[in-house]
Amino acid sequence: MKKLAPSILSLLTQDLLLKILDRIDSDLDRKSWRLVCKDFHRVDSLHRRSIRVIRPDSLSSLLRTYRSLELLDLSICPRIDDRSISLAFSASGRAQRLRSLVLSRASGLRSGGLALAVRSCPSLESIDVSHCCVLGDHEAAAISLAAGLRDLKLVKCLGVTDVGLAKIAVRCGALRSLNLKWCLKITDLGIDLLSKKCRDLKVLDISYLKVTNHSLRSIASLPKLEALSMVGCSFFDDDGLDYLGNGSPSLQELSMPFLSKLKDLKSLNSIRLDGFRVSTSILQIIGLSCKSLVEMGLSKCSGVTDEGITELVSSCMELRTLDLTCCHLLTDDAILAVANSCKKLACLKLESCALITEKGLDKLGSCCPFLQEVDLTDCSINDTGLKCLSKCSELVDLKLGLCPNISDKGLIHIGSNCKKLKELDLYRCSEIGDDGLAALASGCKKLRRLNLCYCSQITDRGLKYLSSLEELADLELRRLVKISNLGVALIAIGCKSLVELDLKRCYLINDMGLWVLIQHARNLRQLNISYCPVSDAGLYALLGNLECLMDVKLVHITRASPQGFELALRACCDRLKKVKLPGSLKHLLSLELIQTLQARGCRIRWIDKPLVLV
Repeated sequence: MKKLAPSILSLLTQDLLLKILDRIDSDLDRKSWRLVCKDFHRVDSLHRRSIRVIRPDSLSSLLRTYRSLELLDLSICPRIDDRSISLAFSASGRAQRLRSLVLSRASGLRSGGLALAVRSCPSLESIDVSHCCVLGDHEAAAISLAAGLRDLKLVKCLGVTDVGLAKIAVRCGALRSLNLKWCLKITDLGIDLLSKKCRDLKVLDISYLKVTNHSLRSIASLPKLEALSMVGCSFFDDDGLDYLGNGSPSLQELSMPFLSKLKDLKSLNSIRLDGFRVSTSILQIIGLSCKSLVEMGLSKCSGVTDEGITELVSSCMELRTLDLTCCHLLTDDAILAVANSCKKLACLKLESCALITEKGLDKLGSCCPFLQEVDLTDCSINDTGLKCLSKCSELVDLKLGLCPNISDKGLIHIGSNCKKLKELDLYRCSEIGDDGLAALASGCKKLRRLNLCYCSQITDRGLKYLSSLEELADLELRRLVKISNLGVALIAIGCKSLVELDLKRCYLINDMGLWVLIQHARNLRQLNISYCPVSDAGLYALLGNLECLMDVKLVHITRASPQGFELALRACCDRLKKVKLPGSLKHLLSLELIQTLQARGCRIRWIDKPLVLV
């Protein structure tokens, strides 16, 4: 019998395979690559540095397989608790290289599990426990065991007090970044000790804390502080800001409500004044005092005029990000001033600036070649304006929601010139049709997020064009009344990266459409089928077979019975992280099911009165 010649793959050394893997950027391509053979899978396990876990029962095997991990993300793991952490690290041993641990929204985790995780990761430098609302001082003490910690996020950890913060400050002196936003039990006492013990802090967020001038005096003593956020802090005044101006030589970024002392903070490169009243004279002071600004946030600020923006940008010519959301008084004159002065502008937000026309957009297209993100939501622009804007060939993110005057003609210009576009919002652009989608699918092959909600002219033909977008991950099709199961099938088969899909009020989508999703959209994590005519059988099949599904909205599904909901939810109760249900089911589903879902980390939102327009 003739011996088979060895495969050419066997001639590739591990070093060569690693070099090949280094050149693969797409996550989808990496997944395909590691499925080729055992050698490729082995090399991928050596090369991989980060992983996002969905199921806690797979955690121990993943930790054993991927020994080179530096980042472990458990934020979408709905049932992570002390027991699962204990089983994972007991079976896999110490994760020597792990540097970053993301545990946000891990509501079942307590001090014992946290302490074990920290001890098992001796190289840990970053921990995120944001939105773990029940986390308190005992858990903070467990976190403090990570002596080498440099980055800590405690956003909305409502149980942490000055005692817990003191543990962290004393034991984690190497901290560089700390986020205490919404930690409402932290006071001046905790901030004072933090400032004394963590002298290398560069980034600090104390937004919404009830701290006073005493805290600002302590914070001003931090010699390396570069960014400070104090949004919603209303218990300090200009005297407190004086401390910052006189004692924070490295401060570059400040989010705060007070402006009178800006002349003392000349090193700032970022200011956000969202929601405050801002006059022309204040913008002039900012321009003259902070000429190194690269980011300016004026979202929902009243009093912002063309004259004020002109004064600002004439001095701040290095601006790269400018947020003018809901600055209703602005006209093309302000946009002309921005375009003439800020040649390096990368992000411009103009939502609800209804007086902007194609004249301003034409100047932006000619003078701002580096624009990557533009928000024109609820603006009175038309196809001519899109033609002007399409000259910005570096665009990555474009928001055009609530712009009823744009049509397929405008999208043809975007599709032809904006090849790098990854996110596009066309919410309620009612004149958009299938031909516009054809232009997008042909020219914007990198699209990852697309919002077509309420674009009622779109049919299955338009979805057929979109099915060629292999990188499309998030697609919103709410109330597209002309699309059917066929269109959903085309999307499910063609868009291999799809993880989020909104089919709310797509009245022609029924059980057949769900079966196609089960067969071809196995990676779906978030799905909205509210108001769709699906039955008990379809619902049970969907929730029982989509193993990655974690967030599902099931409002006003009139063809499904309470018993159908009960069986379907039982089939996936170990996976769901969020579910939206009609309020009428609250007393029809078994109490044992509801308690099981909540105990496993699932948040249930009951909708008592369905809203017609959402």
